[in-house]
Amino acid sequence: MSIIWLNGKTYPVDQAAISPLDRGVTLGDGLFETLRIKNGTVPHFLWHYQRLCNGAQVLGLPVPEQENTLQAIREFLACAGFENGSVRLTVTRGVAPRGLLPPEHCKPTVFITGAAGVFREQSVRVCVSELVRRDELSPLSRIKSLSYLPGIVARQEAERKGCDDALLLNMQGHIAESTISNIVMQTEAGLITPPVTEGALPGIARRLLLDAGVMQERPVCYEDIVKAQGVYLTNSLSLRTVTHLDGKALSCHPESYEKIREILKK
Repeated sequence: MSIIWLNGKTYPVDQAAISPLDRGVTLGDGLFETLRIKNGTVPHFLWHYQRLCNGAQVLGLPVPEQENTLQAIREFLACAGFENGSVRLTVTRGVAPRGLLPPEHCKPTVFITGAAGVFREQSVRVCVSELVRRDELSPLSRIKSLSYLPGIVARQEAERKGCDDALLLNMQGHIAESTISNIVMQTEAGLITPPVTEGALPGIARRLLLDAGVMQERPVCYEDIVKAQGVYLTNSLSLRTVTHLDGKALSCHPESYEKIREILKK
């Protein structure tokens, strides 16, 4: 049975209700974090919570306290009955009158969903989106907001082109990330990834690789990917090898793949 943790209680999914007047529903006014669950634990929870708080500061949105958030995830897992998979924590601004300006005081809606699963590894074909760009100057490029329409449009574009994902350019024409992942490349100088200042989301897997000292930040252009020795898409739940870009076959680099895999699966 699928369940949801909603505002302090756990319900079967078909018995839970969120108001149609909730700003998360009407305006996408909220944040989320997708966290990996490994052997019943929540790896890197503090990093996820820190990113949630950073987003909350940008939006002026109250979020639950750290210990309360972790306890809520544990309560969800105890009822969900799986030890490996993922949970999604969502915080909206809650019910409010119509209008863009949020009310001075709000009661956020907090809910948790999840599913059993394993760390995903696969090969993918990608294209560069011609419809969507990342605005590297926008504060929204650094947070995980509920407003995911740009990613949806780019993913639909990729599907029409027979691809599994789309790479998003920033306003300068540099590669920022994919619709759901950071991009990592093996070059002669080592592993590199676009800086956050280029429009890349500060991903958790990305941070793991940077903190391990195996990857550096550098702006990435289209030609860099074509010439790369290996290209990968990383997030908390998966490691994907890019085999084709806009129909062009890319090189593979088994050694760099194993290095990345070892760090992300710990």
